[in-house]
Amino acid sequence: MTDSGMKSRVKGLLGGPSPVNETLEHMVVAPSAELSAEHQALQVLTLAQRTSEEHVASARREAERIRAEAHATAEQIVRDAQSHAQVLQQEAERALSDAHASASQVARDAQTQADDAKHKAEEILSKARTKADEAAKTAQANADELRHQAEQRYEDVVGSLAAKREALQRQIEALEQFDQDYRSRLTTFMQNQLRALWVDEPRVEAEEIEADEPLVAVAATALPPQRSGSGKS
Repeated sequence: MTDSGMKSRVKGLLGGPSPVNETLEHMVVAPSAELSAEHQALQVLTLAQRTSEEHVASARREAERIRAEAHATAEQIVRDAQSHAQVLQQEAERALSDAHASASQVARDAQTQADDAKHKAEEILSKARTKADEAAKTAQANADELRHQAEQRYEDVVGSLAAKREALQRQIEALEQFDQDYRSRLTTFMQNQLRALWVDEPRVEAEEIEADEPLVAVAATALPPQRSGSGKS
């Protein structure tokens, strides 16, 4: 194998130029004249394998480092998120607690206002009932008094009318009795006068005297009543 062929093979194995590849190229360009081509190839392969293993190890270390950094970053992000979540949760709990406290206070205030309103309403209702009872009692007392006064006046009026009626009835009866007595005395007086005239004038016939008696009765009826000496009317 020529030097140029060996150089090309090393480049193909290593996949492109690099500081390590350039070192290998120099090593290949200046081999010892005593080494055979197979020994050179073995050295190149050994060097390539070692270089590859170093690259793999370096890549693994870089991957581990990146993974560790990513893991650390992820954990930090998780911790930050958890911390932020805890802060938010605490704030939410405080807000919820404040809301509960405010709601409880509002409920207590509302209950207090409702109790006060109920107490005032009951007090007003009690006063209204008391006034209504007093007004009803006063109205009933006034009605009873008015009814009593009306009954008393009625009894007084009826009693007065009855007394007046009895008095008038007695006066009527007295007047009727006086009229009867007066007519009887007048008739007797007229008859006595006619008899006296008949005695003085005997020529007057008895028929004329009897004919004049109805006229005497009519005259007594037509006469108005007069007061007697006893003071009766």
